[in-house]
Amino acid sequence: MGKLQGKVAVVTGGSSGIGLATAEHFVAVGAYVFITGRRPSELQAAVKQIGKCVTAVQGDVSKLADIDRLYETVKREKGRIDVLFANAGIVAPRAPVGEITEADFDKTFEINVKGLVFTVQKALPLFADGSILLNASVVASKGFPGISVYSATKAAVRSFARTWTMDLKERRIRVNAISPGPIDTPIFSTNGRSEEQAQQVKAALVAGVPMGRLGLADEIAKAAVFLASDDSSFVTGIELFVDGGVAQV
Repeated sequence: MGKLQGKVAVVTGGSSGIGLATAEHFVAVGAYVFITGRRPSELQAAVKQIGKCVTAVQGDVSKLADIDRLYETVKREKGRIDVLFANAGIVAPRAPVGEITEADFDKTFEINVKGLVFTVQKALPLFADGSILLNASVVASKGFPGISVYSATKAAVRSFARTWTMDLKERRIRVNAISPGPIDTPIFSTNGRSEEQAQQVKAALVAGVPMGRLGLADEIAKAAVFLASDDSSFVTGIELFVDGGVAQV
């Protein structure tokens, strides 16, 4: 019997990176998983990679109609949710205070904060009890230059884990945050970076990691399995750092 045997899980942003790795691990320990993503081609590739016990629903968490469509699909196919990993998010373009644009501010908060709030809130009617995981970040705990807007969205995520723990305690729904450090995912090759530029960014990040390397998406996924399963049955409201020591020393 797997740690999530017979459980129904939802992973937003599940078509690549941390979300995809977590969906794979959830399935490997017995769950049926619904994944979301904005790009149909990536979703199809993710379903093929996961291989079984998965349904993909295309959508953008900043659009409430897309969230409704996701949960209508879950309700129709499985009737409930036991585990939710609110993982979908974006990184804002680097901009020190004085150079922040309204468009970048609005987009980052719309996806990372508004999208997460309604991803969780609209899931609640499908929960009896269970586990909700929120993807936060070490940037909520340390001051890195040029990413104040992104950092603020992740600080909000950490706060939600605390307050929703209290809101949902009578329903026996645990809420916890995972805060990754720098993780080696395809995000480094986005934003028009060349491979050389991506490697330079990675090297700069590694220099600030006490363990001397980037983390792996699988390492976040293993932490997510712990928080989703009964192994963490007396754990709620926490922020679990999986960061190679970045926010710790």
